[in-house]
Amino acid sequence: MENREQFWSEVLVFCQKTTEAIAETLMEKAGNVSPTSKEDGSLVTESDRWADQTIREAIAEQFPDHGILTEETSHIFPEQDWCWIVDPIDGTTNFTRGVPIWAISLGLTYRGTPVFGFVYLPPLKQSFYGYWYGETGLSGPTGAYRDGQPITTSDDTPSKSHLFNLCARSIKILQKPFPCKIRMIGVASYNLLLVASGVAVGGVEATPKVWDIAAVWVIVQAAGGTFIFLKDPRLFPLTIGTNYGSKSIPSLVVNQERFVLLLKPLVECIL
Repeated sequence: MENREQFWSEVLVFCQKTTEAIAETLMEKAGNVSPTSKEDGSLVTESDRWADQTIREAIAEQFPDHGILTEETSHIFPEQDWCWIVDPIDGTTNFTRGVPIWAISLGLTYRGTPVFGFVYLPPLKQSFYGYWYGETGLSGPTGAYRDGQPITTSDDTPSKSHLFNLCARSIKILQKPFPCKIRMIGVASYNLLLVASGVAVGGVEATPKVWDIAAVWVIVQAAGGTFIFLKDPRLFPLTIGTNYGSKSIPSLVVNQERFVLLLKPLVECIL
């Protein structure tokens, strides 16, 4: 038991120190970098690559037996029991344009299933983390947290006075009346974390990749929310040897499971 507690404490402290260490440099670069386009149309900067490399080196030093899958380098899921899934800058467009909402996302998987998630938003100085073990057989700390304080999803019924978050590629949803006020954040992780923390009643991402959602999949469920993969319900556990670099994972997050029947039909048009 002591070793298990020590492990989870080590994981949390590692995420806090690593993200805070690279955040200082990234904050200096935000709004002052020139992006280039990747094959999928998303943007990348030298800051993304630097942060990716720095995080990978930190993981290799602290957890040499763990695998690593990151947005900017390796996309093939490795054979190790433990694997980190990393998005060094989630919200690169915001980052390059100087919009002060972007994040660093670290998800830890066990045998292909995320069990711990940590997301840090340097411009907001906010950190989110959570534990969710599902059917992995693991045990340890539980719950979801923002800046060390417990968070839960809202119990409210979606209405015109509640917020629902879209991504840039899901605006087709607005072709029909929608029961909530719409917001567009530009950061996949923060979009869904706003549901986990009770700010919004739902959120949708049309084309996220595994590094966009691995950490928040844990945090949302740990906070009491429902996370739905609209196209591939059995995404987790991930498959060893599979390349996840081009795999989009349309996702819906809802504050309470009982509201899935209300919201899911309204967002399926993004498929």
